[in-house]
Amino acid sequence: MPINTSGGGTVRNLRVFDIGSGRCAASESRWAQIECGSDLREVPVHLETRLLMELRTQERSVDLREISQLVLGDLGAALQIFRRAAQEYWFPEDRPTRIEDCISSLGLQSCLEALSSERSTSGTCSNDVIETWRHAKEVAECCKQLASEPAATVNPDEAYLVGLFHQIYSLPGILGWGGSDSTSKTAALCGHRMAEDWSLPRCVLDYFSELQDPAHEQQWSRIVQRAHEMASSPLPNNTLIEI
Repeated sequence: MPINTSGGGTVRNLRVFDIGSGRCAASESRWAQIECGSDLREVPVHLETRLLMELRTQERSVDLREISQLVLGDLGAALQIFRRAAQEYWFPEDRPTRIEDCISSLGLQSCLEALSSERSTSGTCSNDVIETWRHAKEVAECCKQLASEPAATVNPDEAYLVGLFHQIYSLPGILGWGGSDSTSKTAALCGHRMAEDWSLPRCVLDYFSELQDPAHEQQWSRIVQRAHEMASSPLPNNTLIEI
């Protein structure tokens, strides 16, 4: 599946992985009533990410891997790209579920528009936003490292996504969307619903399912827990769901 740029260059031979989507039961908690729906608010994207993406759109050809790594290094950018892909592909079976495939399918211009909307450009200078984005990337990198070990049984790229999105339930409080409850149970529920509403990959949904059900195989949650132990410091003033 090629990706076209304004100059006509292409990147080829991409694979698209299909996933299903799960649902969790509704809750009466305030966390579950936060704006988790089709009108889920947009999230900030770092200015550097947007500027670099804009530069790439002006080139004749691009390195898809480089663009993908740029997006994956920014929690907000990754969320916005997955959200745009869900808007373009209504049916889950047709929807690309890797960042590389989303970028290839949408095209650079559409991706740039997703990263440059008025609401996604606000709030990027907040210390809480900066620290949350930094922490998400650090844990994601540790998760991928753990999944790359010889004895690991999970996909390293999926492990990265789980680490990157492992605390999306904290975004409503950080970005001022409302909600103040932060127990493990309600945070996991909100995270699951947000992952559904942003059409995030199955591995992220499975992670939040594990947190809600102790009887569930704790595959992803154990990796995230180990990643936190590897990371230089935990995210302050935020709920860390322990297993």
